[in-house]
Amino acid sequence: MSDEKPKMTLILFSGELDKALACFTLATTAAASGFEVTIFFTFWGLNVLKKGGISAGKKNFLQKMFAFLNKGTSSKLPLTKFNFAGAGPEMMKMLMKQKKMASLPQMMKAAREMKVKYIACTTSCGIMGVDRTDLIDDVAEMAGAASYLAEAKNANVNLFI
Repeated sequence: MSDEKPKMTLILFSGELDKALACFTLATTAAASGFEVTIFFTFWGLNVLKKGGISAGKKNFLQKMFAFLNKGTSSKLPLTKFNFAGAGPEMMKMLMKQKKMASLPQMMKAAREMKVKYIACTTSCGIMGVDRTDLIDDVAEMAGAASYLAEAKNANVNLFI
């Protein structure tokens, strides 16, 4: 029997609060169960990693429009359903607090403490005009799909959210 830890990869494609919560619930549960976990953040999933504020990176016109229209960060994610112009996520956060469920920032902190690895997709960053300086410090690396596939190839569980 091998002493090697089981591995799990997740692709977070969505920038919606409920899907990010599902991703981090799975990631922290797997890490607590002894898995080596990697989350690959791509397209709207990059919003979970964004610091917010004004970007220092150079952007073309379309990238500037994306940045203007998409002010997402982990604290400003919409819900998949019942977003209600931003009221839905606040109601969800209130319910989570009442039920003593960890918030997304708390889950992210726990994930990093359990050595969950965050990879930001370079292709998505390039398309959307997201620079390394736009991302939180917890991002382990910026890499493309080939790097994700190298991680996934040897993983026991691979999930797409």
